[in-house]
Amino acid sequence: MAKVLVIGSGAREHAISRQFLKSEQVEKVFVAPGNPGMVTANLELVPIDELAFDDLVSFAKTASIDLTFVGPEVPLQAGIVDCFLDAGLKIFGPTKSAARLEGSKTFAKEQMAQANIPTAKYQNFSDEIKADQYLKTVDYPIVIKSDGLAAGKGVVIAQNYDDAIETVHEMLAENKFAADEIVIEEFLKGQEFSFFAFVNGTEIIPMPLAQDHKAAYDGDKGPNTGGMGAYSPVPQIPDEMQAEAFDTVIKPIVETLQANENPFCGILYTGLIATDNGPKVIEFNVRFGDPETSVVLPQLKSDFYSLLIKLLDNQPQKVEWDIGQTYLCVGVASENYPMSSGSGVNLNAFNQLPAQLHVDYAGTKLDGKALVSSGGRILSVVTNADSVEQAQDNIYQWLDQQSLDGLRYRHDIGDKGLEPFHVNSSRYK
Repeated sequence: MAKVLVIGSGAREHAISRQFLKSEQVEKVFVAPGNPGMVTANLELVPIDELAFDDLVSFAKTASIDLTFVGPEVPLQAGIVDCFLDAGLKIFGPTKSAARLEGSKTFAKEQMAQANIPTAKYQNFSDEIKADQYLKTVDYPIVIKSDGLAAGKGVVIAQNYDDAIETVHEMLAENKFAADEIVIEEFLKGQEFSFFAFVNGTEIIPMPLAQDHKAAYDGDKGPNTGGMGAYSPVPQIPDEMQAEAFDTVIKPIVETLQANENPFCGILYTGLIATDNGPKVIEFNVRFGDPETSVVLPQLKSDFYSLLIKLLDNQPQKVEWDIGQTYLCVGVASENYPMSSGSGVNLNAFNQLPAQLHVDYAGTKLDGKALVSSGGRILSVVTNADSVEQAQDNIYQWLDQQSLDGLRYRHDIGDKGLEPFHVNSSRYK
């Protein structure tokens, strides 16, 4: 029986741990550092920070860990995989070099250009004056991205020049997202969707599509967050578009990284937009998304641990998914998130869930013996059903009856999945 170490502390890591515990091959899951909402049978929290690499390596050796899985982007960018590999430990995730695909928007754009991958036209700037001059020549709206990690918040859609130059000043002059460079790119019209894949070298195992809800409030209003909910699969995106995305985006980027001596191993997360001219890339991430993990991983019918071990060992396998159900999650956050966090809201109501719901916990702490909120995104309520409508009913009929003073959630997660396909292109008809 195997022992698994999961690095991270959010709802994503809770969902990952939950999937490992379903495996008949897994005896125990350790989560470092985790959060107290995760605790269950055969799951143990390890009080080691996700960036304390030496301590994590030492623990993995002492506890005889068979496989380590890295959830968040920050330790990946800092080189945790390299440290574990140097210590002779089995770990699933990209090296520091390959993780630049998420850590540097400029690097990602360069790789896409080499692979001829469809994406938005762009320019990158480190000088505010030059960016200002460029912004006077573009059509609006325009997208401005911090060239680095920003927990899902370093992207601004500027509707006009005044908004754009204010954003550029915040990012470059005020160093809002701790990046020295920005990317300014054209605004693409269409629905966004997420395409995840397990990857090792040039071996690719695609997952069902998901759709995240980044905006803070209903109707996609307000600032970007780390994600307020998701659902999967995405019925309005046709199978032909998913196949096209695999052929024109996923496969070429993996092969280009391999050719450039940056072989990719881990979770490749491609953020795409469905345009009239086919799928185009918004961004690449090098790990599971949160909250999408809560709705994608539960669809896996194959043994999760076995899948990863076989992939790492380059063994052939057939992977099966539960394709007949809709999985949906609604994120519950502190009332002023993402502008500020909060703490101290009692979460006892989430211990008394109907049978069709479960919770992936994120920002929690213990107040005595009581589980309370601590942070921005607190938890995700997750369900599965025969349709998007039924999945929404499962969650909202219960959630709307709860007293959640100090917390909030969106009321429209999954609504786009009720609409007809919107791309005006004969290639998908």
